Amino acid sequence: METPLNPFKQALHEKRRQIGFWLNLPNTTVAEIAAGAGFDWLLIDGEHTYHSLETILHQLQTIAAYPRTHAIARLPMGHGHVGEMLIKQYLDLGVQTLLVPMVDTPEQAAAIVRAARYPGGGGAGGIRGMAGGRAARWGRYPKYVHQANDRVCILVQAETRTALDNLEAIAAVDGVDGIFIGPADLSASMGHRGNPAHPEMQAIMEDATRRIVRAGKAAGNLSPDAATAQRYLDWGATFVAVGLDTNVLARETSALAQKFAAG
Repeated sequence: METPLNPFKQALHEKRRQIGFWLNLPNTTVAEIAAGAGFDWLLIDGEHTYHSLETILHQLQTIAAYPRTHAIARLPMGHGHVGEMLIKQYLDLGVQTLLVPMVDTPEQAAAIVRAARYPGGGGAGGIRGMAGGRAARWGRYPKYVHQANDRVCILVQAETRTALDNLEAIAAVDGVDGIFIGPADLSASMGHRGNPAHPEMQAIMEDATRRIVRAGKAAGNLSPDAATAQRYLDWGATFVAVGLDTNVLARETSALAQKFAAG
């Protein structure tokens, strides 16, 4: 069996828009409902939720039944902590695309890429430990260790003033496929905590998006507001999440309850 290609990575390199949705809840039914909706990608959030390696595996297995949708996982790490062990474990589970938060410098980005690559050909300088497991389908992808470096997609998050200062240098790191602007943390870092819609933040994020694109890398962002998400796409962002499971559930249940309470 051939190691599957990474359709999301291919799309980014071909500058094709990829519309995504955030999975905060470690629940396979929620994942299946979202996967059946037809999004290009689903983000399994291991950073701000109570996901475990086991629940991430269950999400991957659920989403795999929907080949139209690509599973991405965000690691619980950041602020200079590379987390080589976590990167290895997520990849060994079969995650093809990683989103790594709080990447401030090109040195941090380069260390993340090294942790995600096997040593030797196709990824010189990699330090990922050799193992079989689910990523190689227990040996049923016989070329996995030779092809994985090309299949893995690395997305890093720019969420601080320091990251903005280093944006072009981070984008220049070989092996970084895209830079995701974290609107909430970036806004807090810039003095607008809880208000990414502030005009100053919108101008900052537009500038950052255009700088990433000029540097030749894919830019990403997240907004549950449709008009704002479209604005990010209009700026040139390639991968944009347009909703979160918890947000949709909270918003729609509140609206439903209020509608009938008012009646």
